[in-house]
Amino acid sequence: MVQGVRIATDSANIAYRDRDDLLLVEFAPGTSVAGVFTTSSTAAASVSWSRGVVTQGYARALLANSGNANAFTGKQGMFDVERSAKIVSAMMHCEPQEVLIASTGVIGEPLPMDRIGSVLPLMKTKLGLATWESAARSILTTDTFPKGASRTLYLGDQRIKIVGIAKGSGMIAPNMATMLAFVFTDANIAPNLLSRLISKGADSSFNSITVDGDTSTNDTLLIAATGLAGNACLDSIKDHSLTQFRRALNGLLQELAIQIIRDGEGASKLITIEVRGASSTTAARKAGLAIANSPLVKTAIAGEDANWGRIVMAIGKSGVRIDPSKISVEIGDVIVAREGQREPTYDESVLTGYLSGDNIVLGIDLGAGQSRATVWTCDLTHDYIRINADYRS
Repeated sequence: MVQGVRIATDSANIAYRDRDDLLLVEFAPGTSVAGVFTTSSTAAASVSWSRGVVTQGYARALLANSGNANAFTGKQGMFDVERSAKIVSAMMHCEPQEVLIASTGVIGEPLPMDRIGSVLPLMKTKLGLATWESAARSILTTDTFPKGASRTLYLGDQRIKIVGIAKGSGMIAPNMATMLAFVFTDANIAPNLLSRLISKGADSSFNSITVDGDTSTNDTLLIAATGLAGNACLDSIKDHSLTQFRRALNGLLQELAIQIIRDGEGASKLITIEVRGASSTTAARKAGLAIANSPLVKTAIAGEDANWGRIVMAIGKSGVRIDPSKISVEIGDVIVAREGQREPTYDESVLTGYLSGDNIVLGIDLGAGQSRATVWTCDLTHDYIRINADYRS
């Protein structure tokens, strides 16, 4: 466990029967918090509320629910968020503005506050009894498995623990996916530095994945640092001891992000797109995401068809300034195109076995510079249509 963090889960029967759909997390006094949220113009009420909480830099609790996004619910949606925060704050003896709120599920439906309100007092008595796995399960929607990761490191003589859980399977195209991710550590880190770390970490993890190109109304990535590990407070990006923590945090975020892609709705293959030779990291990620979001690329890989022309098409529509004569494409370790044309020795039959696997790597060299980026996506199968056609059935 993480020092200064206690968790509880329970069921309010919001949308699912016979499973927990509420998560309550208590933080020790003085816990630093930071977050990154969806850029959607139709962001959920919980996102608007939690943005305000992280601006203060400190929090005492987190309440999350699954089954209902509380998005596009008008004034009632914000009223229900405030009511939830007040109930939790009374239980925790803190201010409502110290309670983070997160929701995921169906858009446009009001929260069943009568059921949620009746369960919360009982959850307080359960704090400290839930496991990280049960916490991860309580926030699932169309996910098929709970997602979690942990890291242990030392800052001086002090042992530091980082634990993260996440949910996400469809409506995944983070632009900060539906995606929630919560990270907890007992490291002592100032809020301003924590904010910089999580924002930067999101770029190379959650902002580098896509399932279907749809950015959710509820995307929320939160981190809480209780400070109880006893290390000297980290408050500067130049702190030498920060390197190890940042490496551990970024690795954890990336692991959670890849788990989301592996569980993409209907997915059978993880696709890693490695773009190099770009004029900037931004250009590399933009080109990678254009490939990752292409239904034609994703369906070709689902069908185990080495139709590499679709990859070239996606690069061309990305908006990245390129010279076609300098582009090279690899599938696995096979060069299929080099410097703007098909590789003369390329034999498509050598890729038959490779494309039948569940881990596919596409390598792209834009020939425009030294920057690179990695993007992850999944294939697009018939099951994606079935899952989303039946989502509310």
